[in-house]
Amino acid sequence: MITAKSLKVKLIEGLALEDLDVKDIDDNAPLFNEGLGLDSVDAIELIVILDNAYGLKFKNMDETKDVFVSIQTLVDYINKYAK
Repeated sequence: MITAKSLKVKLIEGLALEDLDVKDIDDNAPLFNEGLGLDSVDAIELIVILDNAYGLKFKNMDETKDVFVSIQTLVDYINKYAK
């Protein structure tokens, strides 16, 4: 079972968000736009991170719409579907 903190560490490292600390990222803040500020390129990188770290596969970007909402939605999804 992964935690929000461990996922944040992976995202900070994997998305080169070195200017952020784990405590700076709200578990429920949006990942894109006004929240964490990720963009479409980051979304693709996030898919690769989730595949490499947790064995999660997404067939298309539509599948990610409900999962890539916040850190908490990602944690819930990973804990439910990761291999």
